[in-house]
Amino acid sequence: MNNWRFKEIVVLSALSVVFGVVYLAFLPLGGVLVGFFGPIGYDFIFGIWFIVSIIAAYIIRKPGAAFLSETIAAMVEVLIGNAIGPMLIVVGMIQGIGAEAVFAATRWKNYALWVLMAAGMGSAVTSFIYGYFMSGYAALATEYVVAMFFIRLISGALIAGLLGKALSDSLAKTGVLTSFALGKEYRRKNAS
Repeated sequence: MNNWRFKEIVVLSALSVVFGVVYLAFLPLGGVLVGFFGPIGYDFIFGIWFIVSIIAAYIIRKPGAAFLSETIAAMVEVLIGNAIGPMLIVVGMIQGIGAEAVFAATRWKNYALWVLMAAGMGSAVTSFIYGYFMSGYAALATEYVVAMFFIRLISGALIAGLLGKALSDSLAKTGVLTSFALGKEYRRKNAS
């Protein structure tokens, strides 16, 4: 992080705190969905728990942004009362690794929509593998587990990737990101 500017660290931290609160706020909705659909209910909205990694990476565009933002958001969520406790930090790290791996594959140079959606799907894959072993998915019917996986992939792509891009682009339009990579890109596109 020695090539990070102070304001990038501040924005990454602020985003992480905000989304730590958002993540905790979405747990009741997940509980309602589980009540209606069983364990697969969470998978419909699982992408919300990956979104900060996409937004932070898209705005800042530096190695580690996806991983760090997701990890810090998990820490915040633990501090404000997630019932899972400190193990949630491990979950955040695993989700962050999934997104970070996709950005790393592009050498942190490509932030096109398809890359952001793939990063959301990367988080879906790593979180699902972790969940498979830690949450007892193996006890469920194979078809059900496959459906859970594909729904989580779609949620990662659409909620984390697509919605994350839309929220970030909306912020860039306001001008508050002018000194960040996304803000500079937005100015270049609109100057032509």
